[in-house]
Amino acid sequence: MPRVFKTPFELEAAVGERLGESQWLTIDQQRINLFADATGDHQWIHVDPEKAKDGPFGTTIAHGYLTLSLVNMFLPEIIDVQGISMGVNYGADKLRFPSPVKVGSRVRGVGELIAVENVKGGVQSTVRVTVEIEGSDRPACVVDTISRYFPAQ
Repeated sequence: MPRVFKTPFELEAAVGERLGESQWLTIDQQRINLFADATGDHQWIHVDPEKAKDGPFGTTIAHGYLTLSLVNMFLPEIIDVQGISMGVNYGADKLRFPSPVKVGSRVRGVGELIAVENVKGGVQSTVRVTVEIEGSDRPACVVDTISRYFPAQ
């Protein structure tokens, strides 16, 4: 269940708090292949299971940007800002990929609200999303996502 904020103005009181986590998602070869097709990145470490067996990871791995793109799927499971006319993805800061995601791994997003500020017509929040790999001490991705919420009139 996402952490619910009835209005974007409630966000400020939660700065520094852990918001929660998404459901676990299994990263299968089909998802990796579809991402490779969408981006044109068909490097063998992602799409060639036979060759990847002898590679540095012992299997195929998800693209770093595939892992990053999943953050957009995880966020609504972590945070729900209500009372808005619109919310927009404004950008990201401090993107890191500390550990590869091997095919068959399960990942989830964990969110922490690290900043909130008023902007023209709305509220901007920065949520640090850490993409965890089940059973691993190191995350797959850490990114500070920036969203803008415009209150309903």
